[in-house]
Amino acid sequence: MICRGRLVFLFLGFFVFALCVAPLLPTFYYLARLPFVWDRSASQALLSAERDLFDITFESFSANYSTADSGTEPLIPARLHHIHLGTLPPAPEWIAARAECLRHHDSWEAYMWDDAKASQFVSEFYPHLEKMWKGYPYVVQRVDALRYMILAVHGGAILDYDLACKRSMEPLRRFEFVAPVAHPTGFSVGMMLASPNSSFVHTLVHSLPRFKRRWLLLPYATVMFSTGCHYASTIYTMIPDSLRTGARFLTGTPDKPSLHMLNGLVDTPLFRHLGSSSWHNKDAQVISLFKRLDRRVLLAVSVFVLVASFTFTLVACLRRYRASSSVAAAARGDVEATAVAWLSLGPWKKYA
Repeated sequence: MICRGRLVFLFLGFFVFALCVAPLLPTFYYLARLPFVWDRSASQALLSAERDLFDITFESFSANYSTADSGTEPLIPARLHHIHLGTLPPAPEWIAARAECLRHHDSWEAYMWDDAKASQFVSEFYPHLEKMWKGYPYVVQRVDALRYMILAVHGGAILDYDLACKRSMEPLRRFEFVAPVAHPTGFSVGMMLASPNSSFVHTLVHSLPRFKRRWLLLPYATVMFSTGCHYASTIYTMIPDSLRTGARFLTGTPDKPSLHMLNGLVDTPLFRHLGSSSWHNKDAQVISLFKRLDRRVLLAVSVFVLVASFTFTLVACLRRYRASSSVAAAARGDVEATAVAWLSLGPWKKYA
């Protein structure tokens, strides 16, 4: 009876829990499915020489290349944005990296967004998101969300502070949106170019409230799933094809598939990446471990764990129920035996 009561309590608890998390399930579903649908979703957006007549190695573009002079109307304005929020000053190597980018883009408008300018910007253009933006628990979340807001309003290129430019990004201005592919899936938000009022970037901004979740004891997951690369890549897989047509993702060549990936200390045709991901925490290592697993293996393991957990709980409860039933039956037998003995030996026998 005790275990049966626990089963009922467990069922009711699960029912209440399901009611509470039901609104979150679609969001979780879209986040979890990204590794399975990214390749198909982005297959037509990978920048290539065949489809876009574009040299992804950048070797054929001269140092003074101009998109307008080449006969192509630039969709992305010549604006270069950097963001630095928080009380700590930028590292000297970051300042040097930004200086390199300014040198290679000396004719572009340069913007440096600090706390005061960022707060004023969000208050002016996104007052309905201001409270949410200021309430993010991590600075990097405010930085990521600000990236999308700035590109949606002003357009241009926005770079992480730890990216030192090796050449101009001018050839990429012919597209509506550009970002490098990331490992193992999705694209990186550390370098993005976009035209003002890009439909995809607007979707990134307006989807932020839906994905604002704090994953307990998992800072890396909280950032990546709410504003970071995983979030942005997930949004791309959710939007209709009509909103994807202008997006392009920098990928590699067949012999160098990671040519433009900004993972760790790397040199790409465009950047020297200093690899400064100081906000990453230990939970990032755990999540990266799962990312490296084969998708089918990960799915099989997840299903197995769920089924095994449910089966173990059910079997344990059934065993306890049977044990309690046996004890109760034995107790009833002892009571009946005692009653018979008492009746047979009672003092009233002498009156029989």
